[in-house]
Amino acid sequence: MKNYAVDKIRNVAFLGHGGSGKTTLTEALLYTTGITTRMGRVDDGNTVSDYDKEEINRKFSIGTSLIPIEWHEHKYNFLDTPGYFDFVGDTLSALKVVGGAVIMVDASSGIEVGTEKAWNFTEKRNLSKIIFINKMDKENVNYVKLIKDLKDTFGKKIAPFCIPIGESGDFKGFINVVDEIGRVFDGKECVDAPIPSDMEARVKPIRDMLIEAVAESDEELMMKYFEGEIFSNEEIHDGLRKGVISGDIVPVLVGAVEKRIGIHTLMSMIYDYFPTPKEINDGIYKGVNPDTDAEVERKSDESEPFSAYIFKTIVDPFVGKISMFKVYSGVAKKDMEILNANKDEKERISSLFLLRGKEQLQVDKVIAGDIGATAKLQYTETGDTICDKEHPIRFESVNLPRPALFMAIEPKSKGDEEKIFSSLHRLTEEDPSFTIERNKETKQTLLGGQGTMQVQVITSKLRNLFGVEVVLENPKIAYRETIKGVATVQGKHKKQSGGAGQYGDVHIKFEPSNELFVFEEKIFGGSVPRQYIPAVEKGLIESIEHGVLAGCPVVNLKATLLDGSYHDVDSSEMAFKLAAHLAFKKGLEQAQPILLEPIAHVEIYIPDEYMGDIMGDMNRRRGRILGMEPNEEGYQKVIAEAPQAEMFTYATDLRSMTQARGWFNMSVERYEEVPMQIALKIIEQVKRDNENK
Repeated sequence: MKNYAVDKIRNVAFLGHGGSGKTTLTEALLYTTGITTRMGRVDDGNTVSDYDKEEINRKFSIGTSLIPIEWHEHKYNFLDTPGYFDFVGDTLSALKVVGGAVIMVDASSGIEVGTEKAWNFTEKRNLSKIIFINKMDKENVNYVKLIKDLKDTFGKKIAPFCIPIGESGDFKGFINVVDEIGRVFDGKECVDAPIPSDMEARVKPIRDMLIEAVAESDEELMMKYFEGEIFSNEEIHDGLRKGVISGDIVPVLVGAVEKRIGIHTLMSMIYDYFPTPKEINDGIYKGVNPDTDAEVERKSDESEPFSAYIFKTIVDPFVGKISMFKVYSGVAKKDMEILNANKDEKERISSLFLLRGKEQLQVDKVIAGDIGATAKLQYTETGDTICDKEHPIRFESVNLPRPALFMAIEPKSKGDEEKIFSSLHRLTEEDPSFTIERNKETKQTLLGGQGTMQVQVITSKLRNLFGVEVVLENPKIAYRETIKGVATVQGKHKKQSGGAGQYGDVHIKFEPSNELFVFEEKIFGGSVPRQYIPAVEKGLIESIEHGVLAGCPVVNLKATLLDGSYHDVDSSEMAFKLAAHLAFKKGLEQAQPILLEPIAHVEIYIPDEYMGDIMGDMNRRRGRILGMEPNEEGYQKVIAEAPQAEMFTYATDLRSMTQARGWFNMSVERYEEVPMQIALKIIEQVKRDNENK
């Protein structure tokens, strides 16, 4: 594939709800442009973009695939993104490097959650977009209602550029309102056709609306419009292009990609109305100098110093690591030495290629505005900036959502712990939207993901790519213990069995404290020699690791050494440490010990209509609502607190309650007393678990 100038390149993401036809669209584009000789099908597992074993088995996209296409002396880099919400990290990373997006809508399903999310993603990033209503040949399609629903949901930006010729089983093409021409499927492909006479009356009001939008794009055109002059085709296209690039106009196209109806029109409109890399932000990309943190800029131009952003990493245990990047400025060349600005490490681009699905197309260079790939970068991960060593720059990384679902992960076979960690680390290079951490207290490895499906895919990849079988279970809760009362007790350790004996005797007062642990001594008259007091404190510090109720760490405890006795010969540091252990156990049992549980601070974002369900569900989880406030996306932000133990399945349950429209953030804030009835059950369960170890 040859190199294209920056003004001949369009970088475009395909977005939409799962099953709306994004991957099928890539197949239609590949076939229409002659790259493939037949269209693959998702159900058959033979598409170019869904090549991963997990994607083939599950029949939906898991990661973003790059599909570069040459057409009419221009280059299109199409990024086929996942529709399933668990893999939103890949979608957000793809949106970082494109200039426009095609939002796919299933005509028979209408506006779905994925449609709304795709719209919000593009609006937040001010991306140009086209809505493509797919599957117009399916049953129960009502185009007029679809347009009305789109306008009601997304506002006056929605602009139909096409009118279908026939609907459902009678759908055979459409009228391109802008160019005033019909496109009809003849059984093999779409061909130009005159506008049916019975549809001319429908075309005029829609075209008039588009002409008005053109007039609003420019003052001179506005004057011309008021004077009743007719716009030229060039003026119409230029005006509409300004509106699409500014985000004031969102064209709506129709088609049926399985039959390849609408493909040529979509390609033409992407070229006509989407910005080149040089037109995005006026072709200027801002970053910081990693050495000084001062703001620096790069222009989308070949003559500038090289800089690029890594938006995706592919991990293959046999091929190695493949890094996909967009060149922001300059030129990437084979064998050039570069700087990773995030890691402050030098790397070498040993190979350079374009990816089309899993196919590697070797190239000698990748220029500004284009998307390429390289293999075996040692330090570089998704979100990193690579650049010219002499002109360092670091671009802002994508802000990925925090994991919402945590599961404990253990190997099926003993001895695979290290293999799990190394394999998971390699997978986080590919998908940084999940985390892996070791909880020192519960001794569990926790896998944090966006949802059940992502966690399942990760475990499948561990098995299929790295040969590691794992077991998933709910994480253990890190409970705490403390006391509510005050107790003064004696701890006496005395042992005589021939030879040197052991003797330590302490009187300790235990009481609640605002600090984690406080030790004081009020010894008078040397009842406990000074050299043994540190041993008493050490014995208590060791004891607070395991409380008297369920063996959990003890917090908010103050211990005051009041008195004691010693033996000239038999006393020792060990004896006083053991005496402190005895006093601790006795004292806590007498000082009203209680169990504490972690309380999570939860921020939930939902549409208004789900408020009642959310509040009722939170009450069932022993939670409490602290407040509500609107957020910038028109959602309600619900602030709540709930016991962590009740929130394990919340990611799945919230998705179910809100049809996947809601999301949340959660962090542990403090500990509170567990209600007695629940505490008794927890204590019994902990004791059973300890017995089974």
